[in-house]
Amino acid sequence: MTSEPDSFARRTITEGKPRNIEAALRDNDYPPEIIAALHALRRELASEPIRPPDPTAPGADFWHAQWARYRGRTWLEVPWYFAEAYFYRRLLETVGYFRPGPWQGRDPFAAQKERMLEEAIAPFAASLAALEGQTEDEIAAALIHGCLWGNRADLSNWGMGLSRDAPGQALLIDHTPRLVALLREHHPVVHIIADNAGLELLFDLALTDFLVSRGWARQITLHLKADPFFVSDALPRDVHHTLERLSHEKGEPAARSNALSTRLRHALDDGRFILSAHPLWNSCLTFHDMPPDVRTSLELADLVLLKGDANYRRLLGDRHWPPTTRLEEAAAYFPRPFAVLRTMKAELIVGLEPGQAEALSAEDPQWMVNGRRGIIQVVP
Repeated sequence: MTSEPDSFARRTITEGKPRNIEAALRDNDYPPEIIAALHALRRELASEPIRPPDPTAPGADFWHAQWARYRGRTWLEVPWYFAEAYFYRRLLETVGYFRPGPWQGRDPFAAQKERMLEEAIAPFAASLAALEGQTEDEIAAALIHGCLWGNRADLSNWGMGLSRDAPGQALLIDHTPRLVALLREHHPVVHIIADNAGLELLFDLALTDFLVSRGWARQITLHLKADPFFVSDALPRDVHHTLERLSHEKGEPAARSNALSTRLRHALDDGRFILSAHPLWNSCLTFHDMPPDVRTSLELADLVLLKGDANYRRLLGDRHWPPTTRLEEAAAYFPRPFAVLRTMKAELIVGLEPGQAEALSAEDPQWMVNGRRGIIQVVP
C-alpha cells in the first residue's frame, strides 16, 4: 500500500511521480493549458482525492471501474500497483495523448528514452564484441545476464536510490544453467514479457536474435506496452526505432549491430519473431486477473520469460509474501512454465532460504530497492 510508512512504495508517489511530471514538462514544449494541467496533477498527488479518468479516452469504462473502488481516497491510501498504473494513465490523459490534436500519440517520455538508448549503444556493442570466441552456452548465459542487469536502467524511479553501476551486484537466486539448458535442449516457443527500452531492450533483442538464429527457439513473441508506461517501458515503436538505430551504426565495431538488426528484421518478416501489445500490460491488473485472450496467447508458449520488477510484482499480486514462500506456490495459477529475470526495486521477494532476508537487511537496509541484487529463477 502507498500508505505504508517509510516505504519505497510511498516514496514513489511522494518523490518519484512528481519527478516524472517535471521531466515531461522539461522535455516537451507543451502549451499553457497542458502545463497547467500537469501542475494540477502534481498537486493532486500531494494531498487531494484521486480524480476519475477522462470519460472520452479509450478504455474509460475499465479505468472508471478501477478508480471507483478507491473513490474519495488520496494517492497515499491505495494499493501501490494501482497507484502507479493509474498515474501513468492520468498523465497520458493530461498531456493529450488520447485526444485528437498535435499531441495525440506523442510519447511524453520519448526524449528520455532516446537519451537512454544513445547512452546504451556503446556498452552494448562492447558486450557483443566480448562474446566472440565463447561457446553457445556461455553466450546464452551472458545475454541472459545482460537482459537481467540491463533492467537497472529504469527511468520511472530514477534518483530514488537506484544504483546505475550497481557495485556489489549479486544474484540471490541463480538458475542460469537451468534456463540455458531448457532453451538449448527443448527448442521452445518463447514469450517474453518485456520491460524497459534502452539497454535492457537491446539485450532482449540480442537474446532473441541468438535464440532464433541458432535454432534454440522455434518462435519468440515479445509482449510490449501499447502506450507509454513507467517512463522507460518499451513499446512496439521502440523496438522498430532500436533496430533502425542499430542498422545505422558506423565503423568496424558496428558490423555486429548492423547484422543483428538485419537478422531480426528478417525474423519479423517470416514470423519467427512477433511483436504484441495488449491493454493488460498498461493496466493496473495483476496476472491473477489476466483476460482470457492473454491467457490463451501465453498458453501457446513452452516458456514465458517475465522481465523486470513490475512484472514480478504483478506475478505475486504485489503482496507481502513471507520471503521463504516458494515461487511455485505463490504463482501456481500461471498458465505455463516461466522464468523470472528481475533486478530488485520493490519491497517484496519470495524463494529465499530461512534467515537470508534477515541477513541481507543487516548487511544493506536498502537491499530490496536499490537495484544491486537480482534473481534468475525458473519455474518449470
